[in-house]
Amino acid sequence: MGSLVARKGRNKQRYEDQLRLVAGCIPYKIEKDVENQNTNFESRLSVLMISTPNRDDLVFPKGGWEDDETVYEAACREALEEAGVKGILSEKPLGVWEFRSKSRQDSCSLEGGCRGYMFTLEVTEELDSWPEQESYKRKWLTTEEAFKFCRYDWMKEALRNFLTLLSTNEMNASVEKLSELPMITAADTLAEHQRLSAGCSGKPSTMHHLEESCTTSIMLRLVLPQPFS
Repeated sequence: MGSLVARKGRNKQRYEDQLRLVAGCIPYKIEKDVENQNTNFESRLSVLMISTPNRDDLVFPKGGWEDDETVYEAACREALEEAGVKGILSEKPLGVWEFRSKSRQDSCSLEGGCRGYMFTLEVTEELDSWPEQESYKRKWLTTEEAFKFCRYDWMKEALRNFLTLLSTNEMNASVEKLSELPMITAADTLAEHQRLSAGCSGKPSTMHHLEESCTTSIMLRLVLPQPFS
C-alpha cells in the first residue's frame, strides 16, 4: 500500500454565498471494557483534538470540502489527513456554523469567512503515521479538558451538541437493552411471594400472613446513565 498524501491546493474548493465550505468532525471513543458497568458515561468518553502550527490552542480536524466528494467524504478525509484516525461518521451533522479565520485570512474566502459542517466520528482505527503528522499532533482529552481548549464559541457549541447527542444515544441503548429482559407481571410477583412464604412457614400463605411471618422484598432496580448537565 502506498503512503497516504494530503490534498493540496484550492482548485476544487466549494464555495457558497461567498463562503468557503468546510467539513470536519469531533472524533471520540468510549471505553467499554470496564469492571463496573455503572461507571458514569462521561468518565468513559474521550474526544480527540489536534494542535495547529504556531498556535497554543487545540482544534477539531476540519478542512475544505471539495467538488469531487460528498460532505461526509470530506469530513472523513480531513480526520485521516490531520489526525490519522478512521471511524464511523454520523449521518447528520452536529450543526452548521459560520466563522472567520483569525490565523490566516486566506484560509477561507476573500473576506475570511467559512461555513463549516461538523459531524461526530466514532474512532475505530488510529494510524501510526498520517499525511499531515508533521503539522498536526493529536491529543485525547476528557470532555472537560476539551472545553477548556476550545478557543471559539462555535467549537464549544459543537461540543455541547455532541455531548447531548451521545448521552441521548447512550440512554436509548440502555432502554433498548432493558426492553429485551423478560417481563415480570404482578401475578408473577404475587406467586413468588407466596412461594417464598411457603418456604418460611411450611404452608402457602396470604399476603397478610406473609407480612406477619416472613418479610421478603423483591426490588427491581433500573440503572440508567445520567444525562449531561
